[in-house]
Amino acid sequence: MRIALSTNWNAKRHKTGESLVDEILSLGFDALELGYNTTEEHAKGIRARIDSGAVRADSVHAYCPVPIGAPHGYPELHLLASADEDERAWAAIMLRETREFAESMGARAVVLHAGRIFLQSRLFGDLGSGRLCSCAEYEGSTQSPVYQKLLSRAKRRREKRAKKVYEFFCQSLEKILPQFDKSKLLLCLENLPSIEGFPDESEISSLCDRFAGSPLRYWHDMGHGQVRYQLGWMGEHSKVAQALLPITGGIHIHDAAPLTNDHLPPGEGKIPFPDFAFYGNADIVRVFEPSPGVPPDILAKSLRYVRQCWGG
Repeated sequence: MRIALSTNWNAKRHKTGESLVDEILSLGFDALELGYNTTEEHAKGIRARIDSGAVRADSVHAYCPVPIGAPHGYPELHLLASADEDERAWAAIMLRETREFAESMGARAVVLHAGRIFLQSRLFGDLGSGRLCSCAEYEGSTQSPVYQKLLSRAKRRREKRAKKVYEFFCQSLEKILPQFDKSKLLLCLENLPSIEGFPDESEISSLCDRFAGSPLRYWHDMGHGQVRYQLGWMGEHSKVAQALLPITGGIHIHDAAPLTNDHLPPGEGKIPFPDFAFYGNADIVRVFEPSPGVPPDILAKSLRYVRQCWGG
């Protein structure tokens, strides 16, 4: 069972790609995800390590390497799932550059934050994640009638606004997916830890049905999924993840605690990792994505824990 580590964990601590890779391999990881904090300078050394056969890059997280002119890496510099035509055009350009980079690095998949369905309204207020989280904390439970009423309003507004974004996004995919097919790369859409995040679980299923036979896949971020479950935005975490396994191209592995504290080392949050053992034998990309603040010894320990849980 090969497990990669996102270079976002240590990119900001290393000037060279060689030292970045060497630290990751020393902890017991088998491969890399080139994260959105990877710079052009890092890429030179990483490529040298890949060319020598020391390591593989299984996935690349858009947008990567850090685009020229950007102040820092960020996965939502531009959103492909946007109602704004210029925004979609810029996202397509940056995604093309990421795809070309991923192909040159021998990756299997590109991970993308597709977009968000914004829930602000000048007349009727904001129904976004921030307000929902504040309500849940104040009420002390996501099962309170007040929270459930607010959540229902948010879902209705989101469903109404998502239709327009969905169709614009499909128009972009019709142009982009043939390029990924030619590059022999999967385009994986990541679940996000917000009610605004697009696509949600039902939308990714619909998209994969619509583009059946294409390189479009779902990317399940476990920490994000736990946040969504804890706030009542989706059903039981492990059951939802297993139901989506046939369209899943890869996963981000990290833990989460209530309500929104994610990117923890596995074993330090609320995710029951043995319940996700189906990921152990699946033909997917597996990537640890811990916070950069997680110490190396704790990270190595959590890697052993996941291997024990999943039989690898």
